[in-house]
Amino acid sequence: MKICIFGAGAIGGFVGAKLADAGAEVSMVARGAHLSEMKKNGLTLLEDGLDPKRIMVRVAQDPLELGAQDYVFVTLKAHSVPFVAESMIPLFHDDTTIVSGVNGIPWWYFHKIGGELEGTRLSSVDPDNKQWDVFGPDRVLGCVVYPAAEVIKPGVIRHIEGNKFSLGEPNGEKSQRSQLLSEVLRSAGLKAPVRKKIRDEIWVKLWGNLSFNPISALTYATLDVLCEDRDTRQVLRTMMLEAKEIGEKLGINFPVDVEQRINGGAAVGSHKTSMLQDLELSRPLEIDAILGSVQELGEITKTPTPTIDTVLAIIKLRAKIAGLYTS
Repeated sequence: MKICIFGAGAIGGFVGAKLADAGAEVSMVARGAHLSEMKKNGLTLLEDGLDPKRIMVRVAQDPLELGAQDYVFVTLKAHSVPFVAESMIPLFHDDTTIVSGVNGIPWWYFHKIGGELEGTRLSSVDPDNKQWDVFGPDRVLGCVVYPAAEVIKPGVIRHIEGNKFSLGEPNGEKSQRSQLLSEVLRSAGLKAPVRKKIRDEIWVKLWGNLSFNPISALTYATLDVLCEDRDTRQVLRTMMLEAKEIGEKLGINFPVDVEQRINGGAAVGSHKTSMLQDLELSRPLEIDAILGSVQELGEITKTPTPTIDTVLAIIKLRAKIAGLYTS
């Protein structure tokens, strides 16, 4: 089984390192100093309680060098995927599976969902249908990514917490390809449950991202402060309730309530969200997939989202002023 990690940053590098260390046939697509360092010295993985581990893995900038793969993990920021979709074509054979490990509402969300919205395209996450047309939704296996990691310097990734990668087919079946990948991930010491309703997990994770991320980037507050401050907690709660109404109209079952979700964020402690980290590092912000998509789904389901709309407008302007948002 050949597995390629397209986007060997923090999360991609972590899962790729774990798989390669367990003996899987892994390659990675990366760029810049990170690519150069991995080519020369391999990828170093730092995990709490363990000695640093240097893992040699095949890495390239051009997918043509790697050839066709059985699984391609897409672990890029959502807004960057459409721009590189065509470059992934050399990684595909007829049965290649794309493992969509991207934050927010995925571009394939309405594939095999059934009902009147079957096949609906989302312009907020897939402008011009680039991913739908290039990848084809039948290739996709959903994946909700839970670990936190960071690239502390080129070629070195520090794992912070979490080791679960939930998998799920868009149509809910327990397919052979999902179970095979689950076995490989579990053999690498990772949790990889195959879910019948992967969209439920997508929404629970999104609940936190769509509220915690932009409010933290606007206030520079860590998760514990955001969730414990009375006023910002109310904003978080209102955003989540607006999203919950949309999700329930789409058939989503939320296994936890809003207060539990906020408390879960508070329990993480003084952690900076990914959006705040991106702002501080002058990297483009992941706005459309985690906020714009929910606004678009609100329009599709005829659900008002006044608080989400307000926060989306403000964080867009904040990002534009910083030169980190161009849509």
